[in-house]
Amino acid sequence: MPTKIRLQRRGKKGQAFYHIVIADGRAPRDGKFIEQIGIYNPIAIPAEIELNFEKAIEWLKKGAQPTDTVKTILAFKGVLFKNHLLKGVEKGALTIEQAEVKFQAWLEEKQLKLSSKKKEQELNIKDSYKKALEEERKVNETKAESIAKKLAKARLDEAAQAAEAAKEEAPAVEPTQATEAPVQE
Repeated sequence: MPTKIRLQRRGKKGQAFYHIVIADGRAPRDGKFIEQIGIYNPIAIPAEIELNFEKAIEWLKKGAQPTDTVKTILAFKGVLFKNHLLKGVEKGALTIEQAEVKFQAWLEEKQLKLSSKKKEQELNIKDSYKKALEEERKVNETKAESIAKKLAKARLDEAAQAAEAAKEEAPAVEPTQATEAPVQE
């Protein structure tokens, strides 16, 4: 019976969620399985991966073949590297202590890389947020300037109309002749 370590799809349309299972290679993707060894949620940022490390190594030793995606997940979590080190221990190239030291060093290096990537992503998010705020501030300033210009122009137009109306309403004063003196009787 050729066993496979593969993903079994769960979740709604557009919101995929996978179980990492051990199944017969001839069984359908979402069909019968032997054992569930983990979950994989690609929707989350970063992707969530929960894996039973010992069970995965046990099934790899038994000869279960991972699919390409599961192989990537197992490599990311260090299962394939640990399996490789354990094969070295079986052949006598390493001792268990040396293998464990190498694996722990690999895990620490992996954690440093992940933490630096997370910090970089957080900084990128903060920078993009600052840029967006700056662009929005500039747009708001240009809008405020155009509104102020329109208001100033409207005030000038109103003042001009008021002045014209005042001229029209004022009675026209006819010039008097200063040469004529009033007649006294």
